[in-house]
Amino acid sequence: MVSIIIVVIVAAIHFYFLYLEMFKWEAPRTRAIFGTTAEFAKETKVLAANQGLYNGFIAMGLIVAGMVGDGQMAMYLLCCVVIAGLYAASGGLKRALVVQSLPALIAIILIWIGL
Repeated sequence: MVSIIIVVIVAAIHFYFLYLEMFKWEAPRTRAIFGTTAEFAKETKVLAANQGLYNGFIAMGLIVAGMVGDGQMAMYLLCCVVIAGLYAASGGLKRALVVQSLPALIAIILIWIGL
């Protein structure tokens, strides 16, 4: 049960990424979160929206995996989230380790030990 709650939190984080990247990419608060300028945000709006769509796919996949009880699919998606967070951190977005990778890693461990 605890692992399900954490998986839902990971999904919610990724739905939030979808929202920011698809609908609020050029907003000052979003630019501050991602460390971008207004010019960069304007130039990359379509790319960010596409990235947001993928975050939505990850989030929905986690929800569906939980609903149908597919632990293997949940583990796969959570591993993808950890790797994506590591990649973002290696590119300079260090917060991704805490915001993205850590919750997914906690969920992986909880699923692994059967909580």
